[in-house]
Amino acid sequence: MTLVSFVVPAYRVQGYLRECLDSILGQPVTDIEVIGVDDCSPDASGDIIAEYAERDPRVTAVRLPGNVGLGPARNVGLDRATGEYVWFVDGDDWLAPDCLTEVADRLRATRPDVLLVDHVRTHWDDTATRSAMAEVFPEPPGPVTFRLRERPEALRLLHTAWNRLVRRRFLDQVGLRFAPGWYEDVSFSYPALLAADRIGVLDLVCVNYRQRRAGAITRTRGDRHFEVFEQWHRVFRFMADRGLDELRPAVFERMVWHELTVLGNGARIAPELRKPFFDRISADHRRFAPPDAPAPEGAEGLKHRLVAAGDWRTFSALRAASRTGAAARGRARAVRGRVLPPARRAARLARDALLREYYRAELRRPVDDGLAVYAAYWYRGYACNPAAVYEAARRLAPQVRGVWIVRRDRVHTLPDGVEYVVAGTPAYHRVLARARWLVNNVNFPDFVRSRPGTTHVQTHHGTPVKVMGLDQQRYPLGAVGMDFAGLLRRVDRWDVSVTSNSFSTQMWERAYPAAYTTLEVGYPRNDRLVTATAEEVLRIRAELGVSPGERVVLYAPTHREHLPRYRPPFDPERFLAALGPAGRLLVRSHYFHDRDRRRPADRDRIHDVSAHLRVEDLYLAADVLVTDYSSAMFDYAVLDRPIVVYAPDWDAYRLARGVYFDVTAEPPGAVARTFAELLDIFASDAVADDGAERARARFRARFCALDDGHAAERVVRRVFLTDEGRFALV
Repeated sequence: MTLVSFVVPAYRVQGYLRECLDSILGQPVTDIEVIGVDDCSPDASGDIIAEYAERDPRVTAVRLPGNVGLGPARNVGLDRATGEYVWFVDGDDWLAPDCLTEVADRLRATRPDVLLVDHVRTHWDDTATRSAMAEVFPEPPGPVTFRLRERPEALRLLHTAWNRLVRRRFLDQVGLRFAPGWYEDVSFSYPALLAADRIGVLDLVCVNYRQRRAGAITRTRGDRHFEVFEQWHRVFRFMADRGLDELRPAVFERMVWHELTVLGNGARIAPELRKPFFDRISADHRRFAPPDAPAPEGAEGLKHRLVAAGDWRTFSALRAASRTGAAARGRARAVRGRVLPPARRAARLARDALLREYYRAELRRPVDDGLAVYAAYWYRGYACNPAAVYEAARRLAPQVRGVWIVRRDRVHTLPDGVEYVVAGTPAYHRVLARARWLVNNVNFPDFVRSRPGTTHVQTHHGTPVKVMGLDQQRYPLGAVGMDFAGLLRRVDRWDVSVTSNSFSTQMWERAYPAAYTTLEVGYPRNDRLVTATAEEVLRIRAELGVSPGERVVLYAPTHREHLPRYRPPFDPERFLAALGPAGRLLVRSHYFHDRDRRRPADRDRIHDVSAHLRVEDLYLAADVLVTDYSSAMFDYAVLDRPIVVYAPDWDAYRLARGVYFDVTAEPPGAVARTFAELLDIFASDAVADDGAERARARFRARFCALDDGHAAERVVRRVFLTDEGRFALV
């Protein structure tokens, strides 16, 4: 018999769901099942569950035709559970490695009705907060069970569904299910403890409770937080029906604590709703207070007394005073932490200060409703997705004036007729301050402000293999010098995030959590790969010196942030020998190396193309791509030509830098782990055998489905034009 049924409801958790499912399915205990319930999620959560169900028989995928909410979705999974125990795990949380071994041992040894397990709150900034387990049980009970009247302090553990396993037959006997509405855990978790004859506690951190920066109910304001009251009323009705009055004082204290916690969270209760919410707490206090119930000590006791008296004025004044004091202490810490810049930078700082003042003055002038500003790769020039959007906008929205920002040393690379400003000049600050649209594939500098009525478009510049953004906090070797707080301030300026596929959407959502709108439309820069003609390909090859009949291989390795001096073992001469007399090799370094002078010199049939302005030309010219962990593989796959993953340092790279998926297990073609294997792939022509062709087809289906040649047009119509032809984000 299956020991544990995991019920995983999913709604808008596409960025986290894979980590959740992997953490369950990767446990060493095998007698489990996972029921993934897609609660009619508008993102790719349902597709992810279906993908896992297709490849793992332990996973059952359920798609609901309409959104029912977390509680009813859990009930749907519960109805399909066949395990002896049920564990409700939210789709954005994840289990600690190997924790299920001890959980299973404890379940088999004690057969509890409810087994409580420990957790940590894992915050978006990669910090963690302990639970109350150590305070509630300073001496863990060990492998014994008890009833709640024997250990009522168990009520003080967090009342969620995911920090406990519940025996399936016990739930049937009690008739316990989740109620609809928010705070549904309250009317499930407390009654489960109240009715259980055998409660166990496992003092082991099993769940990472993700504290999301954006998208969580606890960070959503609205009147639905008032639903907490009805959930608590259900608990008291449950107690009354079963004659459990002896536990009423402990449950009452938890109710008031919880309701005050909800009120105290400014991210939940808007200012105009705070007094009505407080009044409801006071009403519950009058309705459910046991006779002569003692108030807690200290500040909590004062809050209880004010609630009992219905004294909102005093309660509100004390709350405001407390917040003012905390803010003052924070400002004092900030002042103490300031460090003055070195004297030698005084002149430069003075100039920068004048330009910033000029920028602030320009911010006070009206937005130029016809101006769009473009930039790419930290002002390196005209390239990537912004260039494709610019070209489409010139065609579809000619009334929009497009201006590029470029470094002074890269001005000569701009195409004829492209209007530009040089980075750092007054003109640069002026267009940044007044533009209606800002389009970039990286972030603009920190001083740039997002003005009302403007739209900041983040196009990105690749589908991620390596972890990005906040996820890099778990891999400090690849995040040296990163300012994550500053990164989030920059991300908060985004209004639109353009993504190339569902996978990218999922990863950006977790790496860059903010309130932007995602346009999952394909990458504009790849339009050219779809629409290029045979004549254009021949012209590009001729410009690169490629003769008819030659087989061109483009080698494009990625950058190793954690090993900046590292170069993959690659001997161009030996590789060319494996290609044969009709072979030609193009070598392109990562754009981070644009000042690297240690590139190989051009020689017969070997060319360094690192300085070539548009990488799309190189893709069109190449017959085969060899890369490692670069996003180049996703773009090149649009052409449906052979790709070889050369991953000599894969094990070290994924451990030190972190990756989102295994390119050696789900590759776009043949895989080589050593240079000798790479040579053999080409010598044996395994680069294009049946296995490589099937791998590329799977890869293209997953990552290239949106690349139809019209991505830039979709961005322009969504960002610059409404159906009526007016400028707006729709």
